[in-house]
Amino acid sequence: MVTLHYMIQAKQISKTYGKTAVLKDVAFDLASSEIVSIVGPSGAGKTTLLHILGTLERPDDNPDTELIIGGKNVNTLSDSALSTFRNESLGFVFQFHQLLPEFTAIENICLPAYIKGTSKKDAEKRAIELLDFFELTSRAQHKPSELSGGEQQRIAVARALINKPSLLLADEPSGNLDSASAEKLHDLFFRLRDTFSISMILVTHNKSLAARADRMLTLVDGQWN
Repeated sequence: MVTLHYMIQAKQISKTYGKTAVLKDVAFDLASSEIVSIVGPSGAGKTTLLHILGTLERPDDNPDTELIIGGKNVNTLSDSALSTFRNESLGFVFQFHQLLPEFTAIENICLPAYIKGTSKKDAEKRAIELLDFFELTSRAQHKPSELSGGEQQRIAVARALINKPSLLLADEPSGNLDSASAEKLHDLFFRLRDTFSISMILVTHNKSLAARADRMLTLVDGQWN
């Protein structure tokens, strides 16, 4: 039975590339508004697991595998339905901000909303609210090259939140930042949870960020340690 107080319920998640088993029957639960950090050595399978939990990759075919996000069994969705679900329900933040250099900050933030079909007026209204929350209102018309690394990453987080997702997935979100900018970003994640009741999965090598999460899980050789 599906229980909606869980944001994610996953069991027997495996992923094999060629003859290499990257994930081995991993189970994972995430409660609503919970922040979980995933740590472990490089090559442990952390990013692969994050990509599967974020529906960017599919797990190995196995009738016992289950992946339920927000009460929806995503393994049964077609590729197009999965793309729609991902755009509307999930937000992603990566180590490198991946902002489009020719677009301004507010244009970059609005892109997922335009993909969803949101009007320019409504998308920009939401983007302005996020810029205000992130204390970046004065940077709205700046292009990425005119922003600091920390500002670029905060714009990337705002872009991830434009469609009001219930789940944010971050892969080494502060891995490319200096310590002061990283700390500011970390504080922001917890403010986001408190303000928007959003659930988060943080894959990180940053020990201070990992320790601040509600739970810290360690992945080694494709299994929980």
